[in-house]
Amino acid sequence: MTDQLGEAPTAPWSRAPQDVLAELGTTPTGLDREDAAARLARVGPNRLPPPERDPLWKRVAVHFDDVLIYILLVAAVLKAILGDWVDFTVILAVAIINAAIGFIQEGRAESALDGIRQMLSLHAEVRRDGAWERVEADDLVPGDVVRVRSGDKVPADVRLLEATNLRVEESALTGESVAASKRAAAVAADAGVGDRTSMLFSGTLVAAGQGVGVVTATGQATEIGRIQTMISEVESLQTPLTRQLDHFGKILAVLILGMAVVMVVIGRVVHDFSVPDLVSASIGFAVAAVPEGLPALVTITLALGVQQMARRRAITRKLPAVETLGSVTTICSDKTGTLTKNEMTARVVRTAAGAFALSGAGYAPHGTVAVKDGPDDGAEVTLSERPDLAGVATTMTFCNDARIVPAQDAADDDGWRLVGEPTEGALRSMGMKAGVETHDWARVAVVPFESEHKLMATLDRDPAGGLHVHVKGAPDRVLVRCATQTGADGAPEPLDRGFWTEQIDALGGQGLRVLAAARATAGAGTTALELSDVDEDLELCGLVGIVDPPRPEAVGAIAQCRTAGIRVKMITGDHAGTALAIGREMGIVDGRSGDGPAVLTGPELEAMSAEELRAVVRDVDVYARTSPEHKIRIVSALQAHGEVVAMTGDGVNDAPALTQADVGVAMGIKGTEATKEAAEVVLADDNFATIERAVEEGRRIYDNIRKSVLFLLPTNGAQSLVILLAVLFGLVLPLSPVQVLWINMITAVTLSLGLAYEQAEPDVMHRRPRDPAAQIIDGVFLRRILVVSLLIGGATMVVFYAERAQGATHAEAQTTAVTMLALGQLAYLFNCRFLDRSSLTLDVLRGNRVIWISAASLVALQAVFVYAPFMHGWFGSAPIGLEEWGKTLGLSVVVFLLVEVVKRLGARRR
Repeated sequence: MTDQLGEAPTAPWSRAPQDVLAELGTTPTGLDREDAAARLARVGPNRLPPPERDPLWKRVAVHFDDVLIYILLVAAVLKAILGDWVDFTVILAVAIINAAIGFIQEGRAESALDGIRQMLSLHAEVRRDGAWERVEADDLVPGDVVRVRSGDKVPADVRLLEATNLRVEESALTGESVAASKRAAAVAADAGVGDRTSMLFSGTLVAAGQGVGVVTATGQATEIGRIQTMISEVESLQTPLTRQLDHFGKILAVLILGMAVVMVVIGRVVHDFSVPDLVSASIGFAVAAVPEGLPALVTITLALGVQQMARRRAITRKLPAVETLGSVTTICSDKTGTLTKNEMTARVVRTAAGAFALSGAGYAPHGTVAVKDGPDDGAEVTLSERPDLAGVATTMTFCNDARIVPAQDAADDDGWRLVGEPTEGALRSMGMKAGVETHDWARVAVVPFESEHKLMATLDRDPAGGLHVHVKGAPDRVLVRCATQTGADGAPEPLDRGFWTEQIDALGGQGLRVLAAARATAGAGTTALELSDVDEDLELCGLVGIVDPPRPEAVGAIAQCRTAGIRVKMITGDHAGTALAIGREMGIVDGRSGDGPAVLTGPELEAMSAEELRAVVRDVDVYARTSPEHKIRIVSALQAHGEVVAMTGDGVNDAPALTQADVGVAMGIKGTEATKEAAEVVLADDNFATIERAVEEGRRIYDNIRKSVLFLLPTNGAQSLVILLAVLFGLVLPLSPVQVLWINMITAVTLSLGLAYEQAEPDVMHRRPRDPAAQIIDGVFLRRILVVSLLIGGATMVVFYAERAQGATHAEAQTTAVTMLALGQLAYLFNCRFLDRSSLTLDVLRGNRVIWISAASLVALQAVFVYAPFMHGWFGSAPIGLEEWGKTLGLSVVVFLLVEVVKRLGARRR
């Protein structure tokens, strides 16, 4: 027994089975129960441990860690000390609601790990005390001998001892769309996960055959356990918006505190204000200056975006991801099931007399067979017209164990589903498209596919009683057994080996998986078929090129992404040739720039240092034979260049990279639970084109957030400016703190929300991605904010002091000032509907009915403030006449027109 049981032997896939057994201290007959129990106590159960979580108080407290929230909390405490409980309650409620929303949205990594744990097998067949028995998979230990059969989920990482026709579906782990053939023979020590044919990995599914092996790793030590560890070690990244808001908040906080200190000093030293008046003025200034509605407004805008994206088939699990999608500069996409359908399709048939192209995708038997190349290019053909084509289609149909049947589930491929292996399903579908008649044929005998001879043969009886041998398999294995080839008329002719070698290489160079079809006539009365019966004298019918086809809508989506300045990179576990061919077909490789290679493989990437990878990562558009570690390195290298990266995928092998990426996008139909839980966005229709629509939505949302910030800050600026100037010049305060709170509250719940419903700007998908380092408010917008603050604040002070000069009471003058703020902000709201375009157009009056609902709500609430007696007692307001309403309305129109002049000047400066 080894000293460190539970750790897999070094590269067990590269060592002889007996050596692995010896290192694990076991035998082909397995462990006895006492030994297994001792090992279980030592290494622990075969399960993935739950992650450590921060205590509840810490997870709640982190959502109050914001400098603007600190200012609000201090203001709330001071209000409580002064006994202003209404102000205290409102300010504190804003802070608590903001934290609660953030707390509800957390938990991505923990859920991802739960999703992976659900992938593990529940039971296993294990040999204990020399006898086979069924045990809980949790009880497996290194050294146990287990067996698996078709349909089983592999319970742990296993080194094969025996394998019979064993093929395992590993796409969730490796990204390969074809089931991997497994055998007991050792492979190279540096083989990637997808090339370790002597290993079975925990959580994968046995597609065919059976095997016996020894457990080399359990729980955290398995390949899937390593992926869990990688997910838990990936640090969460701030989104561009959160980074910008944090930076903006710190600057604003310093500015507010600095101005408050200046205001207090001048008010006390120069104008001899009392301490209580200065405290009240300072609190009023802070409440006016802090855009306490901004966090809630951003959250509401994002939440509305989530609803809109859900209607467009993109389900968002984390609110900031909505905005982050709008800033994406690179999309790293898994190939299988994301860009492609994860359904093998026969594309090309090659005979000695010509080539044929097949239309349609997936397993649905809908499509045509047409001549490929030559004078009749594109002309549809039938089997009766082309006997050479009939030879290939017939052979591939009968030498086949798959079935294409009507689907019970509407989500399946066009109402059809596959029963059997994907490759055979593609060939069966090809036969159905070509019109092969299968009635009254009967199979007599079969030589099943084995990885050792890489072919399958069947003995079939036709309706007339004739016996035929049909063979399909790897081209090199079939070609050496052939003496003739099928001619244009269907009759045999001498074999041209050089021609076929060229055709095999040409199809393989296109990224197609190539299979050969051959046939022979059996003697009357033959009832058995052996491998030796197909060793020679076969007639080669032709070749079939199979591919996992691109999603048609994905090609258009990639083109649209390029128009929007977004690069698409394909990262897959497939071989380089296949990956590159798909990349060219989808238009991914066409847009290459720089000196990087067209495709970079996992082993090549492995040999690179982090600096070397960063040097080429933006120039390479296709990555092949990658592992989960490689995907994380690629994403990290892109992020090192300042790229905002979205990573798409459907397999558990994609989960760590989805967690590392700025936005993880999982497939909702064919994606694993682990991938969905690791992602921020789940595509309900597995459609890559939905990502493009989600990016558009993200850009619209970011525009609306900018519009909201551009609206809120001048309104806060105008309110704080009124108080600041009054204190600095020793004037009577035009606004009390509670009146500032009122105007903040009604604009936050009415006008601010209207901009969240704005439609996308016309050029939203023709812009380049915004610079992630750029601030949410640039120089042009900052100047606009300052000017608008001066305009609205100045108009407010004008009406207040004018009313006082005309003999109005203090309450009436303050009420007129508050009304000026409300109507001035309403006018400015229409300026903000378009970021740079002029609002002097009829378009400003249509396209967003929520704006009008918000405007009506604001006027109604302000009327309550002016005329309701109970409001007079709470807020110190008083009724005003139509003349005052007219003055404030006229000044609001002036504000609107002057802001349009400012916008025009700013647009020219841009």
